Amino acid sequence: MTDDRQPLLMIAAGGTGGHMFPAQALAEVMLRRGWRVRLSTDARGARYTGGFPHSVEIEQVSSATFARGGLVNKLLAPLHILGGVLGATLRMMREKPDAVVGFGGYPTIPALSAAWLLRRPRMVHEQNGVLGRVNALFAKRVDAVACGTWPTDLPEGVEGVHVGNPVRAAVLERAGAAYIPPGDYPMSVLVIGGSQGARVLSDVVPGAIASLPNDLRRSLRVSHQAREEDGARVAAFYAEHGIDADVASFFRDVPRRMSEAQLVISRAGASSVADISVIGRPSILIPYAAAAADHQSANAKGLGRAGAAIVIPESKLAVETLSEQIASVLSNPHGAEQMARAALGVALPDAPQHLADMVEQLAERTGE
Repeated sequence: MTDDRQPLLMIAAGGTGGHMFPAQALAEVMLRRGWRVRLSTDARGARYTGGFPHSVEIEQVSSATFARGGLVNKLLAPLHILGGVLGATLRMMREKPDAVVGFGGYPTIPALSAAWLLRRPRMVHEQNGVLGRVNALFAKRVDAVACGTWPTDLPEGVEGVHVGNPVRAAVLERAGAAYIPPGDYPMSVLVIGGSQGARVLSDVVPGAIASLPNDLRRSLRVSHQAREEDGARVAAFYAEHGIDADVASFFRDVPRRMSEAQLVISRAGASSVADISVIGRPSILIPYAAAAADHQSANAKGLGRAGAAIVIPESKLAVETLSEQIASVLSNPHGAEQMARAALGVALPDAPQHLADMVEQLAERTGE
């Protein structure tokens, strides 16, 4: 960077929380360091932009996926992507971003393709222990690969830098928040699942909680994040069984709810695992069985090995099994407290700063 203008960072992220939350964390740090930040995403990703700082410039790009939709949509996907790449290239020729960072997902293709064509400084951040399809496509076409989970399975000849998974400022504000162990008083359980894999949690968790001993069940308040199409039946089940529950398709205050929880029941998405670690809470993790290359099982290993989480493979998930594990945590205050401390032991709260350092070094090293 040779001029005095405010440097520009282009962030590209796909439309899931797993991509968008670490992108938000980087945006927050870079703004504090005096950068302009622009986010490139699609309509699905735009649902997650409410938590981004207002000064982040947000643009929706034309992108597509080969994984969803009917035959016509899949045949048209290359045209949508090509249109997105063309538009991103024209914008990038005008704006000349000092760095471009992709967080995975199909909406990152236009920005990373344009950066590759125009030789702008570029890198990707992979949240999981296995590269997603898009990050795998660009791993040899970027200047650096930052890894959230270590080790990460990388293509031959590609070196990764372990920075951890950045968590948002709202999570960092509650890093290491005092944990109130389970006891004879009102307790909170937080249930969160990724947008793709939450249905089985809606099928099993309510029944598991209803099966708890009466004295335990009566003390619980449940926050359950369910898919929109499952919300009504989940809420009705809790109500029928006299369980105090707040059911919603999306909680904007997950960090607060997590900090107040005695137990978190969750999929093992990289962002969820990072949030649980940084805040420091006992968890029961159910890796999403259909995740590419079973990457959620890899994500869960750190907390599982540390004794911070009980990991239940989806193939073994059942109402009885889950109910027993919930009771084992909530009936053992000392053990729950040990799990909370163990979670903090594997946390990487400095991940946003480390990733921001990489971005600035990349811009300095390869900038004009």
